[in-house]
Amino acid sequence: MKNFEISVLDLAPVKQGKSIHDTFQDSLSLANYAENINYKRFWLAEHHNMASIASSATSVLIGFIANGTQKIRVGSGGVMLPNHSSLVIAEQFGTLESLFPGRIDLGLGRAPGTDGITAQALGRNPAIINEQFPRQILELQRYFSKENSNSLVRAIPGEGLDIPLYILGSSTDSAWLAAELGLPYAFAGHFAPEQMEMAFSIYREHFEPSKQLDKPYIIACVNGTAAETSEEAHQLSTTLFQAFLNIIRNDRKPFAPPVADMDDIWSPMEKSAVLQKLRYSFIGDQSEIEKKLKDFQEKFNVDELIINSHIYDHQKRLDSYGIFRKAMDSLIIK
Repeated sequence: MKNFEISVLDLAPVKQGKSIHDTFQDSLSLANYAENINYKRFWLAEHHNMASIASSATSVLIGFIANGTQKIRVGSGGVMLPNHSSLVIAEQFGTLESLFPGRIDLGLGRAPGTDGITAQALGRNPAIINEQFPRQILELQRYFSKENSNSLVRAIPGEGLDIPLYILGSSTDSAWLAAELGLPYAFAGHFAPEQMEMAFSIYREHFEPSKQLDKPYIIACVNGTAAETSEEAHQLSTTLFQAFLNIIRNDRKPFAPPVADMDDIWSPMEKSAVLQKLRYSFIGDQSEIEKKLKDFQEKFNVDELIINSHIYDHQKRLDSYGIFRKAMDSLIIK
């Protein structure tokens, strides 16, 4: 088992009884805590029209987090590129990199990050997405290059800056693209586990070295809920279960506090569907987390694990990331 890095995915979760201002302050608090205990990066994900997630203006929020931290890398996990002009994203992230040199990541996805009606409001054309997304990535690379200085269209700021690109995915399509372009690859195992193993295999087998990367680099995103006891961790995880149950029911309200028994809320069919989607959720005390991390790494051999934590109580969410850090430290091969 090789060593691997550990990072944070934050969806800027909006909780019942809390304001969006509270959400952003909690995100900054988490970023500061993650930085202090040596997490590698802190990513925020673009979503729209969801009462439970406040990271719609992703680049603005990245700036807020980067400004309130000192060294941790901050970026998008990801920006849903077909929702935007490539030039605008180049300018936004060029601005961020100019403000916070050497700390900004640009993770890119092709999904809308929302429902179909909202996707239309964002101006997406589903008929051309599959050809538009790879073309936009090449546009971004051109805008960031020094060679683009003679072009009629330039990204100012952005041009000549070293802003690493990452391909995000939840299917094998993204694995082929990341391999072809020679870019690092992050898979959304926290909500789409079905094709993760196959996607990693495709990416490794077909990877072509590039200017950015000479060998494959794989990030797996998983859910994580850790606590002092296994019983507490499983109770805290009912917030995560309720969030996914609400998605199944198309009831995307703010995140709810934990409950004593999920069987009072979901049907057997709903339970099966939620647990299938949450296959890669690490729930338990430190010893259980250590074993689950070890088993996962022995199977997937990733370069980095990025953890998404749906925990209602902010301090317990911080504590969970602290327990994951301790579990990771115990596994590191000296």
